[in-house]
Amino acid sequence: MHITVAHISPILSLIAGVLILIMPRLLNLIVAIFLIVNGAIGLGLLKWLRF
Repeated sequence: MHITVAHISPILSLIAGVLILIMPRLLNLIVAIFLIVNGAIGLGLLKWLRF
């Protein structure tokens, strides 16, 4: 499977959802990291990843 930038957001969402179910106390941290990474991807700041 070829992973592109379009696949990163759903993958991050799944990982964040599972982590929130396992450790609900990390909700603020998980949401903050998700939003920062998702915003950086959306703005094209992570082009060096070359997915």
